[in-house]
Amino acid sequence: MALGRTIRLYLIDGTPGGPITAEIINWTGRVVLVPRAQLHEMAQRDELQRTGVYLLIGPDTAGEGERVYVGEADLIFDRLKQPDHQGREFWTRAIAISSADQNVTKAHARYLEHRLHELTQIAGRAVLDNGNTPKPKALPESDRADMEYFLQQVQLVLPVLGCDVLRPVPVVVGPGIGDGERSPRLVLKEVGAEAGAYEVNSQFIVVKGSTARREGSPSWDSYIGLRDALVKDGKLVVKNDQLYEFSVDVEFSSPSAAAAVVTAANRNGRITWRLEDGRTYAEWKQAQLEAAEKGNA
Repeated sequence: MALGRTIRLYLIDGTPGGPITAEIINWTGRVVLVPRAQLHEMAQRDELQRTGVYLLIGPDTAGEGERVYVGEADLIFDRLKQPDHQGREFWTRAIAISSADQNVTKAHARYLEHRLHELTQIAGRAVLDNGNTPKPKALPESDRADMEYFLQQVQLVLPVLGCDVLRPVPVVVGPGIGDGERSPRLVLKEVGAEAGAYEVNSQFIVVKGSTARREGSPSWDSYIGLRDALVKDGKLVVKNDQLYEFSVDVEFSSPSAAAAVVTAANRNGRITWRLEDGRTYAEWKQAQLEAAEKGNA
């Protein structure tokens, strides 16, 4: 089991939908989530009066995912309030990243900007709004190591704030992936489609090469938009007249969402996905619960 971490969140105005600061014990970084509607209230916050990087995040009006802009600034607040960012209509919240000890310099910020842009591209969860790819800033080896550690902490904090744009789809096969990190293989064979999947760290992943039915059932009304978005993004490609094929591993919010996309029909994924020994996903999960209860007896 991975070692636990402590992340401290502070609701600046005492409301769950307002600005939030996040910090990790013994890390000098400071992360602030700022709703766009409350940007004016943050003018005097110390965290935004420092050199650092920021993300502008909002819905992608051309699709079903998110759009993000990555930037750096000598004074983060001054950059956020500038007219060109006010003109970016998509963003609904900003995330500012700086350091409490103010040891993040302009050169560090430019390095972090480039790496955040790169990590967002690798994760593939959001559309990048940057017109140009930020140029990498050359740093001494020791500074690069410090900034890579800094980025690791940022990657840990952002999902806690509801921002997954840096989080890549988990690897389900390959070196370092053991039985303790992923489920046994799950399979679904229905309506001419055949798919394989794994649950990795609570995320349900349908693997590359799986197939999905193209023509939906007349009664199908769940996750149709998700299926269409996967087709648009090239994650589902035409295999033949009857089937799509997954061109990459795809993460789903639940087994049922995955089952609906694979079968093009309404499905309870807890009973349609099965282990190769014949047990359903639900039966496998129940066995895990019973084993855990016996272990605590």
